[in-house]
Amino acid sequence: MQVSVESTGALERRMEVQVPAERVEKAVDERLQRMSRTVRLKGFRPGKVPVKVVRQQFGQQVRQEVLGDVMQSTFNEAVVQEKLTPAGGPRIEPINLEQGGDLKYRAIFEVLPQIELKGVESLSVERPAATVSTADVDAMIQNLREQRPSYSEVQREARDTDRVTIDFEGTIDGTPFEGGKAENFPVDLGAGRMLADFEAGLRGAKAGDKKDIELTFPDNYAANLAGKQAKFAVTVHKIEERQLPELNEEFAKVYGVEEGGIERLRSEVQENMERELNEAIKARVKKQVLDGLLAANPIELPKSMVDAQVRDLQLDAARRMGARDASQIPPPEGFQDTARRRVALSLLIGEVIRNANIQVDQAQVQSRFEELAAQYPDQGQALQQYRSNPQFRRQMEAAVLEDQVIDWLAQRAQVADKPSTFKEIMNFGA
Repeated sequence: MQVSVESTGALERRMEVQVPAERVEKAVDERLQRMSRTVRLKGFRPGKVPVKVVRQQFGQQVRQEVLGDVMQSTFNEAVVQEKLTPAGGPRIEPINLEQGGDLKYRAIFEVLPQIELKGVESLSVERPAATVSTADVDAMIQNLREQRPSYSEVQREARDTDRVTIDFEGTIDGTPFEGGKAENFPVDLGAGRMLADFEAGLRGAKAGDKKDIELTFPDNYAANLAGKQAKFAVTVHKIEERQLPELNEEFAKVYGVEEGGIERLRSEVQENMERELNEAIKARVKKQVLDGLLAANPIELPKSMVDAQVRDLQLDAARRMGARDASQIPPPEGFQDTARRRVALSLLIGEVIRNANIQVDQAQVQSRFEELAAQYPDQGQALQQYRSNPQFRRQMEAAVLEDQVIDWLAQRAQVADKPSTFKEIMNFGA
């Protein structure tokens, strides 16, 4: 087998392969021999069809199949011989497929970039340092109370935390617009679920009031309304005052605490908050480590890998949007930066794994399985299902391995603790 390779770009290679005719013909003969033992043809007993007859009936089809198989297998042999690492499958261009002549083809493909890791020891990480305080737990308990309000009608002006039930109809330049009308619509004042100017127009209103509220839609609002001025004709039906539940055993039971009352609820809330805090700190450290790794190691990216990642992101977005056909798949332009980051990080993380010889920690994988299984009534059955699912195991092993890489890098980075609070950490990026 003769092989020649030409660099046609930073990562693109054009390889020409010539395979002796004898190898192709031998593969064709062997496949026809196997077919003669299994093929069924009228007038012949099973397994007794002469090879000559099989060749007459299926020779051309078999040859085409063999040519495809030989090109794939010899491509794999050629890249090993030339010490190349393809980033993806090749584009095959046949040069000569004539029977009796050597098989010749051209393979065009990209190779993975050569990476020399830099900057590992100089990575700078600022790790938030915080604890869950009593005040933090108090605030979370208050939030739980606010999730379970009750309301009673009052005869006074509306104020924040009240629920105001209204009819409204909006117009722009005197013309109603789609989505601008509702009846018996509840508005929780101060909740921020309506435009601020609309809520402001309801403060101080009483049951039976009729009023107009004028506002300008924000520039980032729905395209057909952004930046436009509107007038809403509003009728106020009733004002209801919010009451929050008492902190007692009944309240604790609502959140699954059957024994121990409020103290047990506070304890469980604090445990959950501490777990969330640790995960948030871990995520902040991870982002800084990966950002630093990317900045220190700019690399040429295979276009084929970036394109494949863009397609995955498009399809994932389409699924989340509930797209029903290809016309609803979002355009690729919006996914380029994310795709490039993901591909670059996958290559860099792979290089760290090879350089440091990091092996997946099966004990951590098992621990992750157990954490997930603990959420189900029958933990044993759930754990067995996780363990016996090869695809899920591979995904979990990949996640654990990535965390091990982050830990390995963080141990070698320059890490400084920065005093912070639970609220600051949890609100970061929100």
